[in-house]
Amino acid sequence: MKGGGDAVSAARAVIQTGEYDYARNMQVEDEILVKLENSSNSKGRVDILWGGWIEHIKLNSADPWTEVDGERSGAKTHHPLLGDPAVRQALALLVDRASVQAHIYGRTATATGNFINAPGRFVSKNTKWEFNIEKANQMLEGAGWKRGPDGIRAKDGKRLKLVFQTSINAPRQKTQAIVKQACQKTGIEMELKSVTASVYFSSDVANPDTVSKFYADLEMYTNTVTQPDPEALMRQFVSWQIASKDNKWAGRNIVRWRNDEYDKVFRAAEQELDPVKRAALFVTMNDMVVEDRVVIPIVNRGQVAAMSHNLKATLSPWDNDFWNLRDWYREA
Repeated sequence: MKGGGDAVSAARAVIQTGEYDYARNMQVEDEILVKLENSSNSKGRVDILWGGWIEHIKLNSADPWTEVDGERSGAKTHHPLLGDPAVRQALALLVDRASVQAHIYGRTATATGNFINAPGRFVSKNTKWEFNIEKANQMLEGAGWKRGPDGIRAKDGKRLKLVFQTSINAPRQKTQAIVKQACQKTGIEMELKSVTASVYFSSDVANPDTVSKFYADLEMYTNTVTQPDPEALMRQFVSWQIASKDNKWAGRNIVRWRNDEYDKVFRAAEQELDPVKRAALFVTMNDMVVEDRVVIPIVNRGQVAAMSHNLKATLSPWDNDFWNLRDWYREA
């Protein structure tokens, strides 16, 4: 099993050279994976398992540039630019999901406007997404964000400049570039920041570049959903989970968003036993974080693994009982 290093090297080590039998989470452009699979001496293949993994952009509700009580991005502050709903709405219009899917992820992801993407009963039919530079321009202009001599918009002395961070890998840097290009056409100055994954996802409290400290305006990564029920996924937006210095930035609410109505709906879902009513509550939560642009969903990623052609699976009698039970459950 291949671990560590970068995803492209791991994919090559399984599919091309056959040094390893298996590597998971292949965050690699699908174009590269297809070439590896179709090469004459291919020794492996790509396996895609679909679930609720969501590659998305988080918008900081707090001010990452002002320190209060020894803490940046603290819940006592408000973001000076993203506090304007027009700016958040414009940013959502500037994410070209179709291009990200077509030119980066290919068969390994599906463009989406939802944060919850599986199972089907929890997926909202109320949301929609669009890529519209002209509409974003009109929205910012109407909200009083005027272009300066250099083309960058400003309002009340505040320049519309944002720092957008993510981890280092080719698909994410290409996604950043797509978003930045659209923002430039709209008068938003976008600074891109890339952080080594081991640092970015670290829990080290002394590390300033972690996702939980969120010392940037925007950040992007995938929430890996490991269970079919979305309660754990949606707990990251409740007010009592706000990441802070007091909890060593271990709170799951990284965006520092606070919404009393969301908290109320989440508490109701925790206690609701009727599966239909409970699913409706999670649809409501999805719609709240999407429509308020707390997050901007990009693609529902498949769980991509590289697997050797030599890997074989054999079923025991217990396995057969499991699959029969699964089929019965699906029909029920």
